[in-house]
Amino acid sequence: MTAPDLRPQLLTQLLQYAYQEGDFTLSSGQKSTYYINGKQVTLRAEGALLVGRILGAMLPPNTAAVGGLTLGADPMVSAVSIVSALESRPIPALIIRKKPKGHGTKAYIEGPNLPASANVVVLEDVVTTGQSAMFAVEKLREAGYTVNHIIALVDREQGGQELYAAEGIHFEAVFSIRDLQAAAKAAQE
Repeated sequence: MTAPDLRPQLLTQLLQYAYQEGDFTLSSGQKSTYYINGKQVTLRAEGALLVGRILGAMLPPNTAAVGGLTLGADPMVSAVSIVSALESRPIPALIIRKKPKGHGTKAYIEGPNLPASANVVVLEDVVTTGQSAMFAVEKLREAGYTVNHIIALVDREQGGQELYAAEGIHFEAVFSIRDLQAAAKAAQE
């Protein structure tokens, strides 16, 4: 089964476990009538496998590693790394802390050391304003890595894509919020 064939399965899991309607406050501080908790999918064995295969297939050929901001990206980068090893093309995972480690190296980035200028793709579960993934991009660039690509599971279409474009970063999402909402509406009919 190819990765594009797996998207309907991932959409089903996102609707079943991650998508909720109601009154919510997002990490950006914005109010919303829906919430997507990607970890409800990425931390399930089946969801992690789908995410690893789909996102792995979306990576540019020169990808040296995948990384993302803790906590949302942790299961995603791990899933992609494990699936890549199973497919005999191992890609390491990097986790970017929100604050530097309080001891030892006081590093922001956890994971294997890579050569200078290595191409790292940032993964994100849900993009709203784009600030979380941009923080990861900044820390990876400060460490000497090249970051020109961000991939998300869901784009809420609230400014993230525009922020990344302004920074010269290519952005892709597996689904837009319109995809989720259309599928949720179809499921209710």
